[in-house]
Amino acid sequence: MKYIMVGFACLVLFFVFVFASSQYKAKQVEKYGFMAKENAATFVRDHSTTLGSDDAKVYLVEFMDPACETCAAFSPFVKQIMDANPGKIKLVLRYAPFHDGADYFVKILEAAKRQGKYWETLDVMYKSQPYWASHHNPQPQKIWQFLPRAGVDLEQIRKDMNDPAIQKIIEQDLADAKTLNVRKTPGFFANGKPLQQFGSQQLYQLVLSEIRANYPNK
Repeated sequence: MKYIMVGFACLVLFFVFVFASSQYKAKQVEKYGFMAKENAATFVRDHSTTLGSDDAKVYLVEFMDPACETCAAFSPFVKQIMDANPGKIKLVLRYAPFHDGADYFVKILEAAKRQGKYWETLDVMYKSQPYWASHHNPQPQKIWQFLPRAGVDLEQIRKDMNDPAIQKIIEQDLADAKTLNVRKTPGFFANGKPLQQFGSQQLYQLVLSEIRANYPNK
């Protein structure tokens, strides 16, 4: 009788787990029903920085590196696509700091985020990149002379950037990048679909195809 009761309890726990798991997946599908239904969290984490409407049906996920020249070059192009399609695209930034020492700049970005200055800081980073991100002679400390342009509290940045929680964000993003086979930056996904052939026109066509699929009457 004792073994029967234990077995019954295990069976109940199993069904509770299955139900809870299905409920979680259902919520994920409801939230990201248009994107990689089974593994939406691999694309968008709770810590991910986003830009655009929560009602947007096209999620453009970008794995980026603040020290990446191509990321800096593509940033205004991505914003142009968003401006041309107001309310339809939500940009999600993920980290893939593949360049040596790039973690340093990600930590600054995340610290700036706590001051509500994420996008201003990223803009300053991209524009000043040639001064501190030389691949032959990187000088990360030079970034500090440009950061005041973002309107941030520099001393608070220096404190917050060393929070272990930020390192965990970097590690999670790198793990997701590996899962999604992101090997170079920027790595783009539109509603979970990867940009197969890299290029601005190819990115535009990928995003446009998702807009047409999700806004057929507009």
